[in-house]
Amino acid sequence: MALKDILPGPLGFGTAPLGNMFRDIPEQEARATVDAAWSNGIRYFDNAPFYGAGLAEIRMGDALADKPRQDYVISTKVGRLVLDEVEDISARDLGEKGDVFKYGRPNKIINDYSADATLRSIEDSLKRLKTDHIDMVWVHDVAQDFFGDEWLGMFESARKGAFKVLDKLRDEGVIKAWGLGVNKVEPIELLLDLAEPRPDGFLLAGRYTLLDHEKALQRVMPKVIELGLGIVVGGPYSSGALVGGPHFEYAPASAAILAKVAKIKVLADQYGISMKAAGLQFALANPAVAAVIPGASKPDRIIEDSSALKELVPADFWRELRRAGLVHPDAPLPIKD
Repeated sequence: MALKDILPGPLGFGTAPLGNMFRDIPEQEARATVDAAWSNGIRYFDNAPFYGAGLAEIRMGDALADKPRQDYVISTKVGRLVLDEVEDISARDLGEKGDVFKYGRPNKIINDYSADATLRSIEDSLKRLKTDHIDMVWVHDVAQDFFGDEWLGMFESARKGAFKVLDKLRDEGVIKAWGLGVNKVEPIELLLDLAEPRPDGFLLAGRYTLLDHEKALQRVMPKVIELGLGIVVGGPYSSGALVGGPHFEYAPASAAILAKVAKIKVLADQYGISMKAAGLQFALANPAVAAVIPGASKPDRIIEDSSALKELVPADFWRELRRAGLVHPDAPLPIKD
C-alpha cells in the first residue's frame, strides 16, 4: 500500500521534542501540544523508543488514550530497546546525537536490530502508546551518524533481522508499511538496491529541506518515485535553523548555514511569507514526498505549522529562490512554469 494511501494528510507530528529533546518539557506543556495537534486536524503521529527512552511514546499514549483509534495513524521505530534498568545518561554511547535526550528518562537503551529485538520493541511500544496496533514501523538510525564506520555491519544485522520481520508483518497485515527512519541517504540507497525485502517507504529526516536537499534529490527521490514508494520528510526546519533556531543537524548551526537562512529570510520577508511556509511547501512539492512531520513542544508551534501549510506563497518567491541559487535547479517547486 502506498504511503499516501495510509497517511491521513500531508502534515504530521514528529514527537521527538516530547522526549525532552534539548530541554525538560513540563507534562502539561507536552499534553497541550498534542491536544493542539489534534484540534488542528493532525492525525499522523510519528514516535520512537529512542525519544527520551520511551518518554515521547508514553506521553503520546496518554494524550491519545481517549481518541478513536481508527481516526489516527501511528508510526514508531525499532532498533533500540528501552530497558527497565537505569543508567547514567551522560555515559550513553549512542553516537553523535546521544546527548540530545539528556533530559529524558534515565532508562538504559541498547541497540539491537535482530528479529527477536524487533518483535520485543514493537510489543513495548504498543504498551507505551496504549494501542493495539501500529500502522507503520521504521528501522531507526541504521546509518553513519550513529554507528560511524560500523554502520554497514549494523545495516547487515537489520537486513537479517528487522527487515525480514517487518516485511512478514506487513504481508500478514499486522502493520501497513515499513521502511527506514534515518538522517542519511546512504542506507536508503542500499535498501533500494536490494532485490528483497521491499520496503514501502522511508522517513528521511533533515535531508530534504530548503537548507539541505541536493543529495536526496539526486540519489534517492528518482528511484522512490520509480518504485511507487514514498518518503515522509522529518525535520523540515533542519533542527530549527530554518526558522531562526540555533541548531542545525542537532548541533550549533555553522556560519554558512546561518548565512543561507538569512538569504532565504530576506526573500520571505520581501514576499510577506513565513519561513515555515517556505520549508513545508518546498518539501511537499516533490512527488516522492507523502508527508512532512515537523516536531513541536509548544501548542503555538503546532498552530504555526498548520497555518504555514495553507499559506499562499507567491510563485515569484520560488522563482527568486531558484535564481539566487538557494535551491537546486532540479528541485520541484510548487509552481507551474
